[in-house]
Amino acid sequence: MRHLTKAALLVALMAATACTNPGRFNGDGTMAGAGAGGQDAVVPGSADDPTSVAYFNQTVGDRVLFAVDQSTLSDEARTTLAAQAQWLIDNRDYVAIIEGHADEQGTREYNLALGARRAAAVQEYLISQGITPTRLKTLTYGKERPLEICSAEACYAKNRRAVTVLAAGGMS
Repeated sequence: MRHLTKAALLVALMAATACTNPGRFNGDGTMAGAGAGGQDAVVPGSADDPTSVAYFNQTVGDRVLFAVDQSTLSDEARTTLAAQAQWLIDNRDYVAIIEGHADEQGTREYNLALGARRAAAVQEYLISQGITPTRLKTLTYGKERPLEICSAEACYAKNRRAVTVLAAGGMS
């Protein structure tokens, strides 16, 4: 019986101490001060963290598009790449692999070469903006990795691209 009394007292004590901070919850039931920075805290690695890959992909933009059978950068592409270059300058712990892609029109060999030219155009532009060449690598997929699969211009246009893929650390 003595153990039962101690257990009951322990439960009563825990219940009483749990109720000593009535302001610990916000009006919506969440813990007050959660996140260490309050409501405006940036979660590391989230799309709101300007040093994260998610931020780069969603806010800066990880891809540029090309016209049919072209590897020349448009004004819109240069704007995106200038923002990529600034982000890479500000975040020196990252390296980039630039993937060149093509639509499904043409032969496999032709599209591999076209994807390589697109990736090289992006690489050259980033270098011209101050990115060290050792932080950049190119890779071509040609028409092997389409975003959209259909025989319509809307699909083709999304597949004619170069994508900057970030990785932490150095190139091997």
